[in-house]
Amino acid sequence: MVSPDRPLLRTLQGEAVWPPPIWLMRQAGRYLPEYKVTRATAGQFLDLCLSPDHAVEVTLQPLRRYAFDGSIMFSDILMVPHGLGQTVWFAEGEGPKLLPVRTDEALAALDLAGFHQRVGPVYDIVRRLRSQIPGTTTLIGFAGAPWTVATYMIEGGSSRSYETTKSLMWQNPDWFQRLIDLIVETTVAYLSAQVSAGADVLQLFDSWASALGGPAFDRWVIDPNRRIVKALKAQHPTVPVICFPRAAGVQYQRFADQVPCAGLSLDPTVPLDWARDTLGPKCLQGNLDPILLVAGGEALMTEVRRIGDAMRGHPFVFNLGHGILPNTPLDHVAALVAEVRSW
Repeated sequence: MVSPDRPLLRTLQGEAVWPPPIWLMRQAGRYLPEYKVTRATAGQFLDLCLSPDHAVEVTLQPLRRYAFDGSIMFSDILMVPHGLGQTVWFAEGEGPKLLPVRTDEALAALDLAGFHQRVGPVYDIVRRLRSQIPGTTTLIGFAGAPWTVATYMIEGGSSRSYETTKSLMWQNPDWFQRLIDLIVETTVAYLSAQVSAGADVLQLFDSWASALGGPAFDRWVIDPNRRIVKALKAQHPTVPVICFPRAAGVQYQRFADQVPCAGLSLDPTVPLDWARDTLGPKCLQGNLDPILLVAGGEALMTEVRRIGDAMRGHPFVFNLGHGILPNTPLDHVAALVAEVRSW
């Protein structure tokens, strides 16, 4: 039995805790002035992610302000490609860049043997956080899901159309399966090591799940997520996993039926009454539009209360439907937390 002062863990075990626990995706980041100060001293973004001193500090910053129920370690979903030996960097104003993996030779060059050494600072970050966050706060580790990570590895960065990735997927599915299998194996090892270092909960981000439909969604989104969750449950049966097949639409239902995750994170387009009645008994998480948090005012409070009314009596974690935006006013976050706590 989870201690009553750990509401996020209780909720992910199926208890309808009220008021619901609250944390925000990307709660440590550019909307905080103290983050900008730390970021300026850390060098490149990848250096920030791999510096235990800096990463622990920015992870703790939102907890000091808002006392969230969950603390997600500061990192990036591209730690898996980095750990495999792919060249990863972040171009100022452009986002992530990677030396693309598109050939047999490039795939063969990826090195699982040296993975844990390359990402070792991440495990140190988790260990330090476990000793420094409040006892009532749940520590969340995470990774990108295989389809989303594969798009970055093949495209060499972000993409709108995923043209190169989809072409490889359809023209050479055996090659693509080998890449996905490698990402699955690596992600299981990576997340398992985060648990060993002190993570209480894990989240898988399939940020580009909406790019696929039908059998492709089943093969490249549902199946890899299911394999990872089942492997983690076998190794760490008491550690809940939250999955986030972002913008999957009605495919959320197939995902929920086939992936044995404890929690399902919802983007802002998902009707909550449908989710509550269709996707249960999983714990649901979400799904406030991050732009509403920027806008604030009565529009924000009306939507926050509507979400609360819809989810009362169901295991629910209040969160955004995607990451917090850099121009979010601090007082809007404070108002949101105060409102949810008032329930």
